[in-house]
Amino acid sequence: MKVKKRLFEIFGPILFAALLMFAVFLSPTWIKFSYVSPKVQRNAAASLSPLILKGQLIKRSALENNYVPFFGSSEWSRFDPFHPSVLATKYHRSYRPFLLGARGSQSLTQFFVMQSINQQMKNKKAVFFVSPQWFVPMGEDPNAFSFYYSPLQTTTWIQQEKGSKMDRYAAYRLLQMPSGDSDKIISGTLARIAAGLKPTSFQMLYVNYRHRVLLNEDQIYSRFRIPVNNAKKIANNAAELPKTYHFQQLDKLAGQLGEQHTNSNRFQIGNRFWNRRLKHHVKALKGFQSNMSFLKSPEYGDFQLVLNQFAKDHTNVLFIIPPVNQRWQKYTGLSSEMLKQFDQKITYQLRSQGFNHIDDLSQDGNVNYFMTDTIHPGWRGWLKMDQEINPFLTKKQKAPHYRIDKSFYSKGWQQAGSDFDYDGYRNDGR
Repeated sequence: MKVKKRLFEIFGPILFAALLMFAVFLSPTWIKFSYVSPKVQRNAAASLSPLILKGQLIKRSALENNYVPFFGSSEWSRFDPFHPSVLATKYHRSYRPFLLGARGSQSLTQFFVMQSINQQMKNKKAVFFVSPQWFVPMGEDPNAFSFYYSPLQTTTWIQQEKGSKMDRYAAYRLLQMPSGDSDKIISGTLARIAAGLKPTSFQMLYVNYRHRVLLNEDQIYSRFRIPVNNAKKIANNAAELPKTYHFQQLDKLAGQLGEQHTNSNRFQIGNRFWNRRLKHHVKALKGFQSNMSFLKSPEYGDFQLVLNQFAKDHTNVLFIIPPVNQRWQKYTGLSSEMLKQFDQKITYQLRSQGFNHIDDLSQDGNVNYFMTDTIHPGWRGWLKMDQEINPFLTKKQKAPHYRIDKSFYSKGWQQAGSDFDYDGYRNDGR
C-alpha cells in the first residue's frame, strides 16, 4: 500500500494535469472567447508570421473588419514607403491589406490558407500576386510547404469537402507532400478523398476530434504570438511620404529613393540585398539562368485549385503578374521569349475562366527603380500597382462570372510548352 500511495503521490498530479489539459483542449467553451482587438489585427496583418498564416481566429476577425487578403509570397516583405500596406495606412484608405504569404509559400499553401477564411471571402474582394518563379518544373518545394502546413486548415477542409474535382485534386497533391503523411489517419482520409470516396465514420470522428483540439489551441494561443516589427516598419515608412497623395510627386520621390538605395551596382538592385546576397558571387552567376523555364510545372494545377476556390466563394480578385529585373535577367541569361510565353499561358488560364482583373506588369522590368532586387517590386513598382489596387478595392466592381474548366488540372496543361496550340485547346471540346 505504501508503494501504491507513493506512486500516486508522484504520478497522480501529472495524470490529473494531463486530464485537465485534455478537457481544456476538447472543450467548446473557448469558441466564446473569440474577440481580437484592433491592435492585434493591425500587427497580425503585417506580421507575415507563419503562425498567422497557419491559424484561423485572427485572420477571420480581421477580414470581418475591412482588411482585405493579399495573397502572395516573399514580395510582401519588401517594405518601403510605396508598399501597399504603407500607402493604405498613410492615405487612410477604406481597406487595409492583410498580407498572406512569405518566402516559399505558393499556390498549394494558399489554397489551404483559404480554407480557414472561406466564409470571410464570400462575395468579397482579394488581391493575388502571381510570381513566375513559382512555376519551376518541381512546383512547390515540399520543405517549404511543410513549414507552412496547417493541420487545422486541413481538418477544416476535410469537414467541408464534397468530393468535387477540386477536392480530389487537393487531396492528391497533399498526399504528394510529406505533410500529407504526417498523420496516418489523416493520410488514409486523404487517400479516400483522392479516390472519390467519402471518409469512413471512424475517420470523420477522428477528424472532428483533431479539429476541436486544433481550433482550441488557435483560440488560446494565436493572439499572443504576433511579431510587431513590420507594423513599426509601416509607420516609419509612412512618415517619409507627403501628406497628400499626388501620383507625379510620389513617382518622383520613388525614383529618388530608388536611386539612393541602389547606388552600389549597375543592376538597380537594393544595396542591402546586393551586398549580402550577390556582390561576392556575381561573376559566377553570369548566364546561370539560361536554361530556366516557367512553362512546365505542377504549379499550374495548384494555381487552378486557387482559382476554383475563388470561384466557389464568388470572390472578386485582382491578379498581379510582376516582371523580373530586366538588367539582371539579361546578365543571367533568363529567356525573354520564355517569360513572354509564361505570361501568355497564365493569362490564358485566368481570362478563359472569367478572371479578368489582371494587372500585367510583365513588360515593366526595365523601368528605372521598378524592382527592389532581382524579382521583387519596390518603389515605382509598388506605386504602379497601386494605380490598379486602390480603385479595384475602393470602387464598386461588377460581380464576376466565372467558368471553371477542370481540364486545367490535367497533366497536359501543366506540361504545355512553347509549342502549345491555344486556339486548338480552346476549340477542342472545352
